[in-house]
Amino acid sequence: MINILNLDYHELNRLICTELRQPSFRTMQVWKWLWQRGVRSFEQMSNISKELRAELSARAAIIWPEVERRQESSDGTVKFLLRLNDGALIETVLIPGSKGRMTQCLSCQVGCAMGCTFCSTGHMGFTRNMNMAEILGQILVARAYLGDTPENPILRNLVFMGMGEPLLNLQEVMKSLKALNHENGLSFSPRRITVSTCGIRRGLEELGESGLAFLAVSLHATTQEQRARIMPKAANWEFDDLLETLQEYPLKTRERLTFEYLLLGGVNDSLDDARRLVKIMSKVRGKLNLIVYNPAAGLPYQAPSPERVLAFEQYLWSKNVTAILRQSKGQDIMAACGQLKTAHLEGDREKNRSP
Repeated sequence: MINILNLDYHELNRLICTELRQPSFRTMQVWKWLWQRGVRSFEQMSNISKELRAELSARAAIIWPEVERRQESSDGTVKFLLRLNDGALIETVLIPGSKGRMTQCLSCQVGCAMGCTFCSTGHMGFTRNMNMAEILGQILVARAYLGDTPENPILRNLVFMGMGEPLLNLQEVMKSLKALNHENGLSFSPRRITVSTCGIRRGLEELGESGLAFLAVSLHATTQEQRARIMPKAANWEFDDLLETLQEYPLKTRERLTFEYLLLGGVNDSLDDARRLVKIMSKVRGKLNLIVYNPAAGLPYQAPSPERVLAFEQYLWSKNVTAILRQSKGQDIMAACGQLKTAHLEGDREKNRSP
């Protein structure tokens, strides 16, 4: 039996119109029930005939990720540990913004193959790609928690910055982006969606041509050698070649690339790093997000001192580089990518060791 949430609009239309021989307006009705109203049962679709509901129930199910654990931070950040239908665990985070609005950080893979040395998810290794139902199901869970409706949207922005490398799951991520854009579904403008990547050549080209989301690039280093130390898999694509490709990335008028730079204490937070970063930013049309490292158990890094962060930021501003210092959210609930799942699995292992 299929999960109907894994069908894009055209696939749903084929099921309803071709296989079940229903008029096309039924596709729109079902699509709205699934993605706007967030129903979890075909029986809740009150304007659909009993016969069609029965036929859909016989062929498909509506399967959301299940909430295994939820943690709420004192700063308003909310983190969910979600269990997928096969038992796999992934994370998604709600990050508070202004006027009560929220941004959601989405995962796209179970684990990650990139092996970045500062990331808890990277130390888990890669299990599998997530499908569209699992990617967008995170949004359904968040909207249900928030009481979000089309008339009162609380969740306003989406960032593919959770577990996994989005461009290594390109087919399902692109399918999800197209579904997100549907005006009678979740209806997110591309201007409210950001896809974050370490840099995957083929994926960059397809994402850029689609115009379905903004691009954010996880930089975190200023030389090939430094990138190879802290991001070994990403460094397989030579740093200079990555930057050259980004110079050609298609941008709309007044649009800029976003570069993410994680400040690791004593590793990439020196003024020499800042000077090299200025040279990099001079070659591309972009803005810079500085992120102070959120220490995680078992990883060999520390947060930089406030003095080093300030000096780094001030140097960039003195050279007219647009740099925004992003405050780390949810430190009291292990909100960094992969931390909650790691803690949960460690807890299970401890229970199993107990006599």
